[in-house]
Amino acid sequence: MTPENVLKFWLDEVGESDWYKSDPDLDDRVRDRFEQAWTGAMAGRFGLWLTYPGGALAYIILTDQFPRNMFRDTGQSFASDRIALAAAKQAIARGWDLRIDEPARQFFYLPLMHSENLTDQDRCIRLMHDRMPESGKNNLLHARAHREVIRQFGRFPTRNAALSRGLTRNEAAYVASGGYGRTVRELQETA
Repeated sequence: MTPENVLKFWLDEVGESDWYKSDPDLDDRVRDRFEQAWTGAMAGRFGLWLTYPGGALAYIILTDQFPRNMFRDTGQSFASDRIALAAAKQAIARGWDLRIDEPARQFFYLPLMHSENLTDQDRCIRLMHDRMPESGKNNLLHARAHREVIRQFGRFPTRNAALSRGLTRNEAAYVASGGYGRTVRELQETA
């Protein structure tokens, strides 16, 4: 497995129009092609990928985006979030995100958006705003929505079932009233 395998598949074969679709066929393709590599990354392999911008991007996609496809609706979807977040922060600190063209650049910021830490959420919004001028408007909306959920609950209630966490009364009311989709609509209305 090479970084080029990851980037060619995700950026070229799948492409922007399908990155965020819930598609069982795509989930199967990601799992078939990349689950073994993801397991390797979880075991500490692929450290050399983190020594240059394209490799770091591939590593982040492998550890942040691919598990959400491979293990959809399970706790394993979030198992490599912490290593993806560390890789993203390191790459951003080195300015490597700016060496990758939009829209692929967004994958450096998604581990921050996926974090259940408000400081990471605030940073994601700044980065989307400042470093994604061409294609970041929709990403910025979703970054704000993620931050709003973390502000309100300190975690993502939609993950609770997968992570065997109970819903609080407020979280249950939020989910029942439209959850994340409602948050996005409310932000659109106030923009």
